[in-house]
Amino acid sequence: MYYSFAKIFIVFGVLLILIGLIFLLFGKIGFFGKLPGDIHVQKKNFEFHFPIVTCIAISIVLSILLSAFFFWFKK
Repeated sequence: MYYSFAKIFIVFGVLLILIGLIFLLFGKIGFFGKLPGDIHVQKKNFEFHFPIVTCIAISIVLSILLSAFFFWFKK
């Protein structure tokens, strides 16, 4: 029983490290948050940015990864 918890914590740790590396990489690439459909309004003294399409893309990728993760640990 404890072995399965240890395995889950190790996988979550590796996933967190991978997510951190992905965020570092996307910060350097430049298209992260600038996909077509992301809302960006800039006025004289006002700036608003909401990356809605980026959020949807991240949600889809995370849903696929979590589904695969839970399918793998369903055994």
